[in-house]
Amino acid sequence: MENTFPVAFVGKIGNKTLNVLQEVGEISKLFFGIIKSFSRLVKSRKLILFQMEHIGVNSLPLVSIVAIFTGAVAAWQAAYQLKGIAPLSFLGAATSRAIITELGPVLTGIIIAGRVGASIAAELGTMKVTEQIDALESMAISPVRYLAMPRFLASIIMMPLIVIFANFIAVIGAYFVSNFFMNVSAAVFFGSVKRYFLMSDFIYGLVKTIFFGGATALLGCHIGLRTEGGAEGVGLSTIRSFVLSSASILILDYVLWMLFV
Repeated sequence: MENTFPVAFVGKIGNKTLNVLQEVGEISKLFFGIIKSFSRLVKSRKLILFQMEHIGVNSLPLVSIVAIFTGAVAAWQAAYQLKGIAPLSFLGAATSRAIITELGPVLTGIIIAGRVGASIAAELGTMKVTEQIDALESMAISPVRYLAMPRFLASIIMMPLIVIFANFIAVIGAYFVSNFFMNVSAAVFFGSVKRYFLMSDFIYGLVKTIFFGGATALLGCHIGLRTEGGAEGVGLSTIRSFVLSSASILILDYVLWMLFV
């Protein structure tokens, strides 16, 4: 028994490692298949525009609610941190830089992972278990070109636009809290924002969102296209897509911060 345990333990670790490497290979294969499908952009333009509306326009109400309260909380937290250290005239700069570089991109990315990534996995997973994807292949229609590529491209296009909108709403939310509860005037608040605003912070935040959007769509498509087990499998794929997409966003945020800052 004592000799069997280490062998079984190492065997499980080996199997898990092989499964992870296999899945990374499948995701990479899907990614390069999507890149290859870019040659059919004109033919797929209606599919791409539909997904842009679904991913971007339809997400705005939820993004607006989260963004305005993100800005409000950021203003309270910044005021607490500045208390006794710096005057509240720095409140606009502190909140806007935090929103533009981190809070806006990351929180919006997680929202999109929950709303869009899970939706992609559920939709494609349902098509997989009901053999609709097999039907596409029987008609010589590539599932990667027809299903994955429009979602991936729409996601990386719309994510920066959604984040720009979210940043604007969040800064407005921070201003309202600063003005109504801390008596910071608009001139002082936005003057501080303008004085300490760096275009590099803005660009860095938008670059991150391209990676966040791509990872969310790619994982959603991969998990959806590999779904098995009927309705229960679709449910598990939906949960798995959200978990992996959210984790990948946080990991990418750290990695990109280390690379660019």
